[in-house]
Formats: sequence, structure tokens, C-alpha cells
Amino acid sequence: MYVLGVETSCDETSVSVTKDGKDVLSNVVLSQIDIHKAYGGVVPEIASREHIKGITFVFDQAIKEANITYEKIDLIAVTEGPGLIGSLLIGVNAAKVVSLNYNIPIIGVHHISGHIYASHIEEDMQFPLIALVVSGGHTELILMKEHFSFEKLGETQDDAVGEAYDKVARVLGLSYPGGPVVDKLARQGKPTYHFPRPMIDSNDFNFSFSGLKSHVINLNHNMKQRKEEINVENFCASFQEAVTDVLVTKTIKAKEQYKVKQIVVAGGVAANSGLRKKMKENITDIPVLFPKMKYCTDNAAMISIAGYHKYMKENQVDDLMLNGSSRLNLVEEK
Repeated sequence: MYVLGVETSCDETSVSVTKDGKDVLSNVVLSQIDIHKAYGGVVPEIASREHIKGITFVFDQAIKEANITYEKIDLIAVTEGPGLIGSLLIGVNAAKVVSLNYNIPIIGVHHISGHIYASHIEEDMQFPLIALVVSGGHTELILMKEHFSFEKLGETQDDAVGEAYDKVARVLGLSYPGGPVVDKLARQGKPTYHFPRPMIDSNDFNFSFSGLKSHVINLNHNMKQRKEEINVENFCASFQEAVTDVLVTKTIKAKEQYKVKQIVVAGGVAANSGLRKKMKENITDIPVLFPKMKYCTDNAAMISIAGYHKYMKENQVDDLMLNGSSRLNLVEEK
């Protein structure tokens, strides 16, 4: 079964072709990072315009690299949300044009389900499992008892972890995107500053990072006021140590309570070296899956794989009334 995946939820324009929910035949990604660097973050209007400029190219390139024709595609899977509404609409409408033109069934996919299934590209999922979703917009613990069955155990009560990374980077005057820069500097430093671990001892599986972010901002401001030198590497290492302590501790608690067979770490922050290291050091009794680096950030291969499993589970598709949604609840995909 050949599935064409389309992903345009934020600032990557991507189209992919996969086979049988596993094999990636092509995965073309046009990134806009260099364009948005000047603004210190993604500008929605600019992102939409760049998607329009690149969408035809990525469709053509993905089909070409997969060495296939549209007539052989069995299903189109497209990100319907959540994300930037302008960006989503470009991908959804482009996918509907191809669906209509070639009479190919189309299915809408939740962006986060795509991130979760990115790990399935390399290794098979073992159920039940816990998925830790960590990205610029999401921090969640999800229980999966079978394919395309999602139960939210906990989520951030304020800022997502990726958002906190970007804010800390801006405070320190580092370049955008901040997450990879903070991670790189953290590897060169030591956690010599004391930062709080919000909600690490709470009985639930929720997260909070706004207090930690505020602590970092205040400490940075106070040290500058006192004209004290800030060791940026140690500062980043201390922040990363606090964040990863919370994420790993909460994941371990969920693992033990629900007796799962596997941990999946999903989302852009899954590329973080500190999180990867701490997860693997502290969870040794069951497998911990991380996507390959190229599948951590937004891409269409993960949407294609998730779309395949959604179709196999539900055995139904969408019609051409499918639309983008900036807010979409993952658990509604049960």
C-alpha cells in the first residue's frame, strides 16, 4: 500500500511516499529556518507564503524520488492540525487537489500522532507503550494500548518544553532556533546553577515550565544588574539538567504505574542529546525509542506512516470537506 504524506503545519513544507506503513521511499522537506531567523521565531504570514512557493516542487520531487506515479498511490495522508492555520490550509488544499485529480482517497492526520509514529519507521511499536511528546508546542504523556489508540495521561499546564528552550536562548542572546543551540552549549558546560524542577514530585503526570523559565530570566537579569559574569555553557547545562530531570522522572512514574513494554520519545525535543542520554541511562528494563534525527522535526514521512495506521485501524477515509484546524485534540482520534 503506497501512501502519499503531506505536512505543512508550521514552517516545513514536506511530502513523502511510504510503503506498507514502514518503508520510506521519499521524504522531501523544505525548511524555512533561515528565513525566520531574522525575526527570532516563525512569522505565520511569511510561513504561509513560503509554503505556497514550495508546495508544487515538494510534490513533484517526492514522486520522482520514490520512482512512482500518482496512479499507484493508494492513500493521501495530510496533517489537518494542530498548527498555524494558514500553513495547514495550504497543505490540506494541495492534498485535496491531488485527491480529486487522481481519485485517491484522503485522510486527515493529527500532527502529534505523526510525531509518535516517527519512531515506528525504524523499530516496531510494542504495546502497551508510553509516548513522551516534547516539542515547541506540546509536552504530553500518552498511553497507547494498541495502534492508533491514544489516552492522555498528562500535559503541560503552561509552556511547552520546546518553547521554554527558545525563550532561554533569547534571554541569553543565542540564535534561533534556540533548542539545538542550548543543547550544544549544555554539552560543553556543567550544571553549576540551581534551577527548580517544577511538579517533579506531584502525584499526577502534568508538567509546568513557566516557573522554570521565569527563574532563568530573573537570575539572568539579577546577575547582569550585579555585573556578575554569566557562564553561558554552565547556564545552559543547568537549565537542561532541570528540564530533563522532570521529563525523565515523570516518564518513569508513568512506566511503572501502567506496566508498559516500551517508551517512545517524540517531537522536535526528542533530538536533544541530554534527554536521549538521561532516558537511556535511567530506563534500562524496557526499550526506549527515539526517532532518527531527520524524523524528529516536522516531516511528511511520519504523517504518511501515521495515516496508514489510522486507515488500517478505522477503515474509513475523509471526503473533500476535510479542513485544517489550528486546535485539534489528539484523543478525539480514537
